[in-house]
Parts: sequence; structure tokens; C-alpha cells
Amino acid sequence: PRLLSQFFFADERVTRVVAEINGLDAELDPQQYLVLLNQLHLSQAHLLAVLERIMEECIPTQRHSRDYLVKFPEELLVDNLGNHMLFAAECLLAGTFLEVEESDGAQLRPRARNLLCSLELVRTVLREQSLSQPNSYPEPVRAVLIQFDRLFAEFELSYVSSLVAVKSPDEIYRQQEIIVLFCETVERALHLGYLTQEMIDGYEPLLMFTIPRLAIISGLLIYPEGPLSLERRPEEMSRVFSPFYHLLKKIRDLLRVLSAEELCLLERSLCTAE
Repeated sequence: PRLLSQFFFADERVTRVVAEINGLDAELDPQQYLVLLNQLHLSQAHLLAVLERIMEECIPTQRHSRDYLVKFPEELLVDNLGNHMLFAAECLLAGTFLEVEESDGAQLRPRARNLLCSLELVRTVLREQSLSQPNSYPEPVRAVLIQFDRLFAEFELSYVSSLVAVKSPDEIYRQQEIIVLFCETVERALHLGYLTQEMIDGYEPLLMFTIPRLAIISGLLIYPEGPLSLERRPEEMSRVFSPFYHLLKKIRDLLRVLSAEELCLLERSLCTAE
């Protein structure tokens, strides 16, 4: 059950697979080469998972901030992102630019080199510690873990930033504004009886249509200074709504001529119509 013991055997597996790959002629046996590459991918992922648990146990209050992850597109926030970053660093160090432009890759190579050297140092230090005192983390161990955690985070942010357009602070704030608008819309709809708590708890499929419709009305009439504020220029709005700027103006003008009873009737109809 000791994490350092788990790390020792995970590291042994990575070392063994790498040795098998280095001893294989890929041209003579391409199928076995692909099998070994898959084994390496899985064994490295396991090694990183154990290392992550060690850092959470050893340096929980000294971890490098991962707040930048909110800037990443959601499709990148997967469980194997760390392993993908390690593979990317290995490719960059080998001079292979699979996903980034060559100019970006050249700038990223020093970070990749520092990260991989730090990982090798971590592996060496943790192996030695697992064989001598597997129940403790002395200061030298903590120091190399802190350094690796920082270098990994810095490389991850730099690599993803060169790969995709990460969200700016303004875009993140606008996204949070939309979340608040949707929450306030749901709260108002529950208060007025448009929705029931049972519908929300039961993940009623109709809510996928109902809540956005009600949110548009709320954003235009009830909370006009929120993310649907038409006092802003289109480029200052969230990219979710900016393409519909002129349409939203027309909707707002139509809503303004409705009486309270007519508005209530409209909102109720939006909760039932598909």
C-alpha cells in the first residue's frame, strides 16, 4: 500500500518496456513495435498517476497553481492530459513537431528538455528513497518534486497555448457571467412555477431547451446589465451570443411591448414547446 513501493514497480515497468523497444527492430516487426508503444503509453500513464498521488501526499500545499486550466478548451481537459504532455515533450526533444508549428516547437524544446530531465531526476530520487526509507519524504525528495511540478505546469501551459487559442481572462469572466445568468434564470423559474425541482433532479431532457430560452428573456429584460447587455459592442459580448447581436435587439424590442400577463404566458409556453 505504500506509494513509494507502488512507484518503484511502476518505474520498473516503464524501464522494462523502454528496454524492449530499444532492443527491437521496428522495421522487421512493426506489429510488436506498436504493441510495445501502447504498453509504454499505459505504463507511463500509471507512473504519472502514482507520482501525482505522491505529490498530493508529500507537497500538498506547495503544488504549482493549475488555475490556468480554466483557460483550456473543455475537449482538452481529459484524464490523460498529463501523459499527452509527457509524450509531446519527448517528441519535441527528438525534433518531431506533431501538433505545433516548427517555430513554436523550437521555442518549446528547452522547456521540454528541462521537464524530462526533471522527471528523470524524480525517478532516480524516488527509486532510491523507496529502497531505503519508503515511509518518509526528506527535504531533498520534496525539493525535486516541487521543481518537477512547477516545470510540468509551465510546459503544459506553454504547449497548449501554442496548440490552441486559450481563453483570455475576459472570456473566462464572460463565461462565468453566463453561468450566473443561467443559475438566476433557474431560480426565478422555480419561484414562478415554470419549472419544478423534480424536473431538475430528474434531468428532464426538455430543460436543455427551456432554460436557454428563459435565460434569453431574463438576460434581455430582468438582468439587462448581464452577459446579454446590448449596451456593449458585439465584440465585447460572449462568443456564444455575439453572432446574434442584431437578432437579440429585435427580440428585446418585441419583449418590451408585452404586458406582464403576456410575458408570463410566453415564458410558460417556452417551458412546454419543443
